Amino acid sequence: VARLDVLCSLAETAVRNNYTMPEIDASRELTIIEGRHPVVEQSMKDVLFVPNDTCLNDSDDRVAIVTGPNMAGKSTYMRQTALIFVPAKSATIGIVDRVFTRIGASDDLASGQSTFMVEMNEMANILKHATPASLLILDEIGRGTSTFDGMAIARAVLEYCADKRRLGAKTMFATHYHELSALEGELSGVKNYNITAKKQGGTLVFLRKIVRGAADDSYGIEVAKLAGLPDAIITKAK
Repeated sequence: VARLDVLCSLAETAVRNNYTMPEIDASRELTIIEGRHPVVEQSMKDVLFVPNDTCLNDSDDRVAIVTGPNMAGKSTYMRQTALIFVPAKSATIGIVDRVFTRIGASDDLASGQSTFMVEMNEMANILKHATPASLLILDEIGRGTSTFDGMAIARAVLEYCADKRRLGAKTMFATHYHELSALEGELSGVKNYNITAKKQGGTLVFLRKIVRGAADDSYGIEVAKLAGLPDAIITKAK
């Protein structure tokens, strides 16, 4: 009876929320058409959730560098890939041995560990245990230290993940280091994606759509203005 209750609950949820049964196979491909984040979608009562595609495999689409403005939805896009089940039009999911994530900032001051140290510990653990059959979701690696150190670490991690001689795992990598977008032309299997936004009369509008190519701006000052920082500070920052 309990098993039937669970299956009926899942079926009702799928019908109500337009979920799709995925195709599960032994390939190394992850293809999601019009994927959505199940939790974020349900919390957005008055706004339409913008679905996005995801394509990762072991060859040409091994590593996705995701750029775009603050608040545009990079983390949501990557998290929905990690927990898809399956709010999408369709999905083909090749089995992975593990899903590794490095998302969010935290610290452990009691043991003397800064936010950056915690991030590096977690990253070291991921790289120690990940295999070519793993899925890595990495959000803004290297942000807790100086720009040059952070970008150097981020690039080295990206190169390590992309290199089949070292790891070669399917990886989604969100970053504000737009210089890393140059890796698409230098490393096989690396592709650039960005979440679109545009300015309208001095106001930043998030379009939430993933498109090919790298972003050229993080619009940090515009996001600070949206958050309500005083005009004097916004003007000085500009």
